[in-house]
Amino acid sequence: MPGPQGGGYDPYAADRPGSTRAFPTGGDPYAQEPPHQGYYDQGQYVGYPGYPQEGYGPEGHDQGGYPPGDGHDQGGYGSQQQPYGQDNVTVYRAGGQSAPHVAGPRPHWRELLLGIFRAPTATFDRTRDHQVWLPALTVSMLYGALAVLGIGLTHDDIVNSTFTVALTGIVAAAIGFAVAGAIFGGVTYALARQLGGDGPWKSTVGLAALIGWLTDAPRLLLDLVLPSGSAVVQVAGWATWALCAFLLTSMVRRVHDLPWGKAAAASALQLLALLVLIKLPTLG
Repeated sequence: MPGPQGGGYDPYAADRPGSTRAFPTGGDPYAQEPPHQGYYDQGQYVGYPGYPQEGYGPEGHDQGGYPPGDGHDQGGYGSQQQPYGQDNVTVYRAGGQSAPHVAGPRPHWRELLLGIFRAPTATFDRTRDHQVWLPALTVSMLYGALAVLGIGLTHDDIVNSTFTVALTGIVAAAIGFAVAGAIFGGVTYALARQLGGDGPWKSTVGLAALIGWLTDAPRLLLDLVLPSGSAVVQVAGWATWALCAFLLTSMVRRVHDLPWGKAAAASALQLLALLVLIKLPTLG
């Protein structure tokens, strides 16, 4: 018999005014209800101490006519109810294609520079919420100072000029490549945001500059000692550009939480600029 709130059996309902109770002849009218074992556990009836065990009917239905565990037994708490303290809120991320980020302290210089190549995913996750201005600026200026010697059009001018002119040219190249790296990274950040990315600009610009110059360093060092048209320099140039494409796309994917396709689209303009402005003049 339903209880006062419709939630379950009420063993004392027959003792209330206006109700009657039938007792077997010769029995004790005040005998307690037989005990039973069990309780309700997430919609599955196991019983409650002190209450009679009703059980289920011959066809697997409870006393209300509903199949067990369908949400109608014990006040509507069925087997599909969420555990207490949990809800169905889904946290939105921009692309939803990558694994959750693992936050951490900003890596040191050595961890950052080596981690870009050894463990790029973990490094990009750790650096996502940190700025890397000083490493990016230092690498950009060092690359610019070496690049002015590696490019055939400027190598002879620097070597055959006076010390003052050579120093001025090297400093100007260092500053120019630092500015160029910041511009390339800014374009990559803007495209990533346009495509739905949610990463910060300080890590995107710094990491984009680091990836662009670090990946081209092997080709640049070979170009200082070998002719630009040699097969070794040609192979190194294309291989390092492909490595730059992979690392830059992976960085945008992790920092901005974008799928591979959108991350590659956001990186395409910087890769094209590096190829046209840096690689092809040297490789040609």
